[in-house]
Amino acid sequence: MTLVRLAAFLVGVSLLLSPTRGDDFKPDAGFTALFNGKDLTGWKKTKGGDSLDGKAEAYDKRFTVADGTLVIDPKVKGDVHIETQKVLPKDVHIRFEFKADAKCNNDLFLHGTKFDISKANVKELKEDTWQTLDVIVKANKAEFKLDGAMVKTIATKGEPTSFRIRAEFGGLVVRKLQMIEVK
Repeated sequence: MTLVRLAAFLVGVSLLLSPTRGDDFKPDAGFTALFNGKDLTGWKKTKGGDSLDGKAEAYDKRFTVADGTLVIDPKVKGDVHIETQKVLPKDVHIRFEFKADAKCNNDLFLHGTKFDISKANVKELKEDTWQTLDVIVKANKAEFKLDGAMVKTIATKGEPTSFRIRAEFGGLVVRKLQMIEVK
């Protein structure tokens, strides 16, 4: 009987100490979640514009939702994009955590900018390690910060747009995707 109680206690402790799942994610103060960690509600396919509300995958599982994360599966081929259904404010701050594999070369698009998540573009990229990316757009300029350090600044072009993720090559896992309008 003592072993059963000990086992139950250890299971309870492990659940309490385990990392927060993405679907339990609470955005930072003032931020709004762009990805709920459960499905692709609020997103659409760029090609065709089909809503992904309530769906856990897109493009034959090129994009999938698993354990609170958005996954680009490198085993499924296809150069495809998903994007938020809503247009984001002109001045906006997007923050998320991501983990890239060794072959990752996937892109982010926002307000006329393209940012490559790849070792060739981001020297500080750590393979298979969670890192935080902040994209801060203000006054027609997009700043990209990796773990708080400036990586790149790009001039934005045109009007506000949705936020788009491109699955090009390699694997990428994203969690805690959130945004706040910059005042």
